[in-house]
Amino acid sequence: MAPTPPLSETRLRQIATDACESTLGSQSEYVHSSTPSWNSSIINKILEALISETAPARKDQPPAWKFCVNSTIIQHPEAVRAGEEDDEDEKEGKGRGKRGMHAASGAYWNNEKDGMWNFKFQGEEQLGMDVVVTIMWISAI
Repeated sequence: MAPTPPLSETRLRQIATDACESTLGSQSEYVHSSTPSWNSSIINKILEALISETAPARKDQPPAWKFCVNSTIIQHPEAVRAGEEDDEDEKEGKGRGKRGMHAASGAYWNNEKDGMWNFKFQGEEQLGMDVVVTIMWISAI
């Protein structure tokens, strides 16, 4: 049985989308030197929303959740951004002009209370990048 997240999946998706859009909305392309600040901004906006929306009703109560947020930004190769494909390379398995990325996370925790959720931002194609966010929650009680 999968744990119930502290917020609905719909709300998690909206928080992550809002953080990515507000951070990257004014950008026109991938800029490597900007990725550290973009990642920090996305992470901080998500954490701020998660903490705000799960805060206990009374200030003297401890928070019920701890959160970890990871943001990964992957640059698209030039050929992918231009819409080019090299069928011969693809048949040979070279994958030139393609992008590849694999990420995995694992944790040792209470499977009934703690969990993780992954998100791929859908508004990044025109910017020449992928943005992948992972939100983890750990029950503090």
